[in-house]
Amino acid sequence: MIGFRRNSRSRRPWIVILAIILLIGGGYWTAHSWYENNLAAVNSSVSQTVYFSVDSGSSLQQIGLKLKQAGLIKSAHAFEIYARGRRLAAKIQTGTYSLSPSMSTPQILDKMVRGDVSKDLLTILPGKTLKQIKPAFKKAGYSDADINAAFDPATYAGHPLLANLPAGGSLEGLLYPDSFQKQLNTPASTIVRESLDEMQNLLTPDIVNGFSAQGLSVYQGLTLSSIVYQESGDSDYQPTVAQVFLLRLKQGMSLGSDVTAFYAANQIGAGKTLGVDSPYNTRLHSGLPPGPIGNFSVSAMNAVAHPSSTDYLFFVAGDDGVIHFSHTGAEHEQATKQYCTKECS
Repeated sequence: MIGFRRNSRSRRPWIVILAIILLIGGGYWTAHSWYENNLAAVNSSVSQTVYFSVDSGSSLQQIGLKLKQAGLIKSAHAFEIYARGRRLAAKIQTGTYSLSPSMSTPQILDKMVRGDVSKDLLTILPGKTLKQIKPAFKKAGYSDADINAAFDPATYAGHPLLANLPAGGSLEGLLYPDSFQKQLNTPASTIVRESLDEMQNLLTPDIVNGFSAQGLSVYQGLTLSSIVYQESGDSDYQPTVAQVFLLRLKQGMSLGSDVTAFYAANQIGAGKTLGVDSPYNTRLHSGLPPGPIGNFSVSAMNAVAHPSSTDYLFFVAGDDGVIHFSHTGAEHEQATKQYCTKECS
């Protein structure tokens, strides 16, 4: 009897297919393991409370990166994948949350989607005016009389930060944005004082000397910081935005800042318009406005103290949020036409 010998070539396609299947399966298992591991708690044995704020307008990517930097999640990328896969991005609510490294990514997102904000905190958000901050105190249960007294500079006579305040000035721009512990019997003035203390602590010799190197007093430096922050909350753009304004000041040009015009209009309830004649409106008046136009982050202060070494004179924020800088008026007009078709209309 003659034996039958199967051709080994006939088995090769199946071997290749099997190898591909195993490779795909192995890759899937590896990716799935990575994903599951990075959704788990950073440290299940650490129960310390970390207060984390989700600011209005924050993107999912920004929230994820901020959570990673705070040591609350293992991976910003896994955070994004989980949130997008379950269509949770648009459901995340602003506010300050009590979180912990012992919480998993799904647990953190569940809290943010439910809006389960911390009840024992009062949050002062960045980029806000006193008029916008007061309702947060009202919502926290303080009376109008308590709030008015807490926002009166005279309540903090002798505070080092107010040594820079001109006569008749307000606390506008001097309340550093943060979340502050609040018990039932905590006076509103205690929270405001803590905010003032934080701003004073951030006015380091490096920043004060930086303001001076730009020809600015401390109060002028804070005023310009507030404008820089209103123009861009992105710390990557702020040093160059500050450079534009500082160069315009040195050359005797008006700042021409729309956000100062909007502030002037808001102060009299005129809506978002550019034409209100006010010393705060730098489109109509040269130099700095009389004072800050809202509060701001320490990054804006650093930007004014240490501006970019560029020499731009103009900038425009495009419809996509990207800021485009120019040297000449003609370049600026072209950039405005090209990149700001909606917002600038």
